[in-house]
Amino acid sequence: MAEDESRTLEVTPTWAVATVTFSLIAVSILIEHVLHLLAKYFNKKRRKPLIKALDRIKSEMMRLGFLSLLLIVCEESVANICIPKSAGKNFLPCKDNESDAEEAAKCADQGKISLISRNGVQQLQFLISILAISHVISSILTFSLGMLKMRNWEAWEEITRTLEYKYSNDPRRFRFVHQTSFGKRHLRFWSGLRLFRLPASFLRQFYGSVSKVDYFILRHGFIMAHFDEETTFDFQKYLRRALEKDFGVVVGVSPWIWVFSMLFIFLSTDEFKYSYWLPLMPLVVLLVVGTKVQGIVTKLCLDRNDKSLVIKGTLVIKPNNNFFWFKTPKLLLHLIHFTLVQNSFQLAFFVWTWHKFGLKSCFHRETSGIVIHIGSGVVVQLLCGYVTLPLYALVTQMGTSMRKAHVFPQEVIRGLQRWQKKAKANIAQRDKTSFKSSTAIGGSLSLGFYGEFDEITVVDEDDEDVSMEIQPDSFHFSHHSQ
Repeated sequence: MAEDESRTLEVTPTWAVATVTFSLIAVSILIEHVLHLLAKYFNKKRRKPLIKALDRIKSEMMRLGFLSLLLIVCEESVANICIPKSAGKNFLPCKDNESDAEEAAKCADQGKISLISRNGVQQLQFLISILAISHVISSILTFSLGMLKMRNWEAWEEITRTLEYKYSNDPRRFRFVHQTSFGKRHLRFWSGLRLFRLPASFLRQFYGSVSKVDYFILRHGFIMAHFDEETTFDFQKYLRRALEKDFGVVVGVSPWIWVFSMLFIFLSTDEFKYSYWLPLMPLVVLLVVGTKVQGIVTKLCLDRNDKSLVIKGTLVIKPNNNFFWFKTPKLLLHLIHFTLVQNSFQLAFFVWTWHKFGLKSCFHRETSGIVIHIGSGVVVQLLCGYVTLPLYALVTQMGTSMRKAHVFPQEVIRGLQRWQKKAKANIAQRDKTSFKSSTAIGGSLSLGFYGEFDEITVVDEDDEDVSMEIQPDSFHFSHHSQ
């Protein structure tokens, strides 16, 4: 058996080498083709944030592949780095296991051991491969769960266009804040007490994280802050684009995330009993973020109740960055990013130890440690994708700044810019050019311009009506000869 494992390519049939190599090349070409088709589909659907997310995933895969290549090239060099035997006995993940690794001859002659043996470098290469696969699967699951959650909001968006909804939100109707559905949900006896509000916000993550009334009130507050009250703006579609933009952030691995990943490896020693508390860190961070986001919704209701006990029509909340930590909504997204990457890294580490050393190895001697690893990993993946990230995409709109880029896709923005330049050129060339719309294309574009659609008509020098229909997803040009 040992002789067969050490057999080199010199005594291996060429047909076997060619078969394995061809299979690997075929698989890599297939993956590349699938990614190309996916990018082509996103480009056709004008989903630029998803194209960027796909590029970031491919960039991370290339970085991990390059790292694996470096390990292969430097395998012998790393094994020839010698350290004292006393240094090799500190920070061991398995203290009572005897090492049977073959040390480099250079280090053995000096009475020392290798920094990492050649076998250890090969195992590290396998860990990197598992990490790449885990990161891709985690990213796909996160986005799929988020889209699944937002599909439930499509029906709520349709309700806002019904006569029943408009009747129930009659602007001539006076009510107390605590009598509204939003007030009944959030204005409880404990709402004003931080000691009771935090546990309630914590528990709301697990049942009814986003209710219908929360969606309606946050939607109305957003529209009143940035648009005309009578607009038919599709808030759910806007949130979907916002989620796609946020997904493009969380799929990447920034340098500071790599620092924490290396810290995770450093702390995976027997001295720190890492298997009991280290896997729970992503879960704790995610629960803190979810509690904060839920608490912001309650604070919005409390803030409105403090300003006026009586409202006319629909309750209007005011977006404010003060509700977020350090007045920075993006901070919550960075914490979600940290949680997802660390969780995928820990799951990859668990799969690697299971495959290489067995389920009941020195890395996981007790069943409780195995349950903590698997349980926390699954809970973080499901909770983040289905609850926390969509909820963040909704609540972060309660900041004072608006993501204007999500209202129109980049193609529409560029189209409007080209249209603006053409209109200016026509004005400079012929004074006869006139604008028939209330919004001047030659001037600045206002946010009130955003709606289900607006139509802008320009008369050019050929006496043709050139109309442009503007929609959140696309724009169209049509010519009507007079």
